[in-house]
Amino acid sequence: MNVVLIGFRGTGKTESGRLLAHLLDVPFYDTDALVEQEAGATVHEIFEREGEAGFREREKRAIADLPRGPGVFATGGGAVIDPENVEHLRRGRTMVLLQADEATIEKRIQHGSRPALTRMGLRAEIHALLEARKDAYLAAADYCIDTSARSANEVAIGIKRLLMEGGTKEGARREALLAVAGSGIPRPEVEELAARVDALAGNPVLRIFGVAGYPSLHSRSPSLFQHLFTYFEVNAYYTRFHDPALTRILGIARDLDVRGLSVTIPFKQEILRHLDHIDAHSRAIGACNTVVFCGGESYGYNTDWIGIRDPLGPSRGSRAVILGAGGAAAAAAYALLSLDMEVTLLNRTVERAERLAGRLGCHYGSIRDFGRIKPEVVVNATPVGMEPDTASPLSKSDLAPGMTVFDLVYTPPETPLIRAARGAGCTVIPGREMFVRQAKAQFRQFTGIDAPLGMIREILG
Repeated sequence: MNVVLIGFRGTGKTESGRLLAHLLDVPFYDTDALVEQEAGATVHEIFEREGEAGFREREKRAIADLPRGPGVFATGGGAVIDPENVEHLRRGRTMVLLQADEATIEKRIQHGSRPALTRMGLRAEIHALLEARKDAYLAAADYCIDTSARSANEVAIGIKRLLMEGGTKEGARREALLAVAGSGIPRPEVEELAARVDALAGNPVLRIFGVAGYPSLHSRSPSLFQHLFTYFEVNAYYTRFHDPALTRILGIARDLDVRGLSVTIPFKQEILRHLDHIDAHSRAIGACNTVVFCGGESYGYNTDWIGIRDPLGPSRGSRAVILGAGGAAAAAAYALLSLDMEVTLLNRTVERAERLAGRLGCHYGSIRDFGRIKPEVVVNATPVGMEPDTASPLSKSDLAPGMTVFDLVYTPPETPLIRAARGAGCTVIPGREMFVRQAKAQFRQFTGIDAPLGMIREILG
């Protein structure tokens, strides 16, 4: 057994970890203790002498040097903020996040000798650090366990049971597989999922992810994410959930104890009603494309806007036009506004553009206004040009040298708009680039690992 306990100080990682190691008859390793041993000083002394930065460097070396064999590993509270640490910790191991409420944490650590990380009072520091670290904790975890009302012994027994039995019941798994088999997914994919589910008896902590959409048969996410899971030695399997009813997909996800979903058309808005927690970006955009389940709670994120923002970073402050007024246009507007651009939404149905512009705080108009605006940046957030469509939302005469044209459509790789923009001397960004970058951000939210962009591009071919 290889298991890593992560979480904030005071959640019981060390005490529960020692007991769990005894129950599993494997060695116990505490990264803080390893750092102290290597430095010949306590954590408090290291902080005083080298500051937090010095401690983090020592912690990173200790994590990179951890033995690969069986063991229980307890980490410091801030270790998983660094994706390099998570990459080392995750390889071949199951990650368990221990959580506790702020009052419980304060009670447990108030008389400890560890140095304060801020100048706040203890409760305020706990709250601030938990808020700052919560997404990193959730991303790095395979499972979440609340230790607030549990003894260390109860936590250790609960983790052992989870490692031995997993989080699903055989009857529920059977029902879920029947639902998937009748959803229109190709037979080989159904058989592969069934084989993975059947193998849970011998590998109960395999985590399942999938793309939720209708249609989803064209999605390249299963191949991409499975390659990434394999490379980083994450014990996970990625499939697709193809159904016109989101509630049925969520029922299947519950029965299979799914860890995460990539949410696509037509569910990005609807999914918001089913989530326990929604990040600020999803709330502002009004759509969510990434869901993580942990400890009986669901968490929604949006990485689409990151896939649009990052390629356009050098164009900060430009005058921009977005074609469309749907969910993709909302993500695009949010991304461009974050880059201090002057944004105008243009749509054939002006009323839709007006509503979205009013919500996000930008300008709006008709497609006919394009020539008057003379934008420096153009983002196509309509489906025009997506296979088998051969049209372009703009003509070559609309385009001018020096414009940056970003087409969010990624099938085909070179859309009619991209072809026309390249011919007009524009700087072009194909939709594939958005997919690559949002997938990178999504993989990090699923695993805590920062996969290189070059690796993702190479996998996609």
